[in-house]
Amino acid sequence: MLKGKVALITGATRGIGKAIALKFAENGADIALNYRRDNEDLKNLVRELECKGVKVLPVQGDVAILEDANRIVKETVEGLGKLDILVNNAGITKDGLIIRMKEEDFDSVINTNLKGTFNTVKAATSIMMKQRSGKIINISSVVGLVGNAGQSNYSASKAGIIGLTKSIARELGGRGINVNAIAPGFIQTDMTEVLPDKLKESMETSIPLKKLGNPEDVANLALFLGSNLSDYITGQVIAVDGGMTMN
Repeated sequence: MLKGKVALITGATRGIGKAIALKFAENGADIALNYRRDNEDLKNLVRELECKGVKVLPVQGDVAILEDANRIVKETVEGLGKLDILVNNAGITKDGLIIRMKEEDFDSVINTNLKGTFNTVKAATSIMMKQRSGKIINISSVVGLVGNAGQSNYSASKAGIIGLTKSIARELGGRGINVNAIAPGFIQTDMTEVLPDKLKESMETSIPLKKLGNPEDVANLALFLGSNLSDYITGQVIAVDGGMTMN
């Protein structure tokens, strides 16, 4: 499905990013894994991906810094030959009620989640425009659609990604570049694993499908959006949330 393609995935060592990397590799794509700090998760993922018979290129850098984003994209192209798919998954949370939220906590979340997405898109755009093809997949969140108490910074960053996605989809569509966003709901990751059981039960009750999602649910949609099956889809925000935010 993705044989011969090169995908760059930011924030790729755990959770949703890891699931997307594995799904893409299983379908033949060579993978550039962006990470901020070297760790065992990265080393284990590299070995796992290489066992699938694809090329794997770890690329260190902080997407919140434009110079790093430019270098990450440049090293991907130099190391793997091209760039067909960009998945902007890097993100952080620093939750707190607005009355207590520190300015630096607001800024750091916006810088990583929203500005980081802008930085990598900007860096990849010139390459994709020249080849007149490309798929950009931005990972937003359902809180970017409906908000969430205690997450004003995170919600703002994810809502910003939605606006960014729609704008650049209009700018780049004429060059054969598809730009879409995925809005995951409650997904079983390291962040949700530490939540109290009662809270998780309450979350499940609010979901029409009555269960939490898993990273592979998001990866399946990313695979579709990264493949030729989605060639006539752009500027869309697709929720993977068990029906939680349906209108």
